[in-house]
Amino acid sequence: MSVDQFDRADQSDAGRRLDAREIDGEPFGEIMAALEDLPDDESLLLVNSFEPEPLYDVLERRGFRYETTSEESAEGDGSTVWYVEIARA
Repeated sequence: MSVDQFDRADQSDAGRRLDAREIDGEPFGEIMAALEDLPDDESLLLVNSFEPEPLYDVLERRGFRYETTSEESAEGDGSTVWYVEIARA
């Protein structure tokens, strides 16, 4: 899966977006690959179907900061979509 350029002012100023809901299997490797080449002046918006709490410690140890928000899914099924904006600290 590729990291898309992202321009959605209502959610974030992030320049890139990775939707983990579209990844088959464990998304950790793709998240880390997307962050590996993240420029200092950009951020990555991670979209997920659950709050990725285990990821937070990893991000902090690797020198990233993050901000998490959530909203009800537009699917109308009562599910929640989580947005984690990640940038270099």
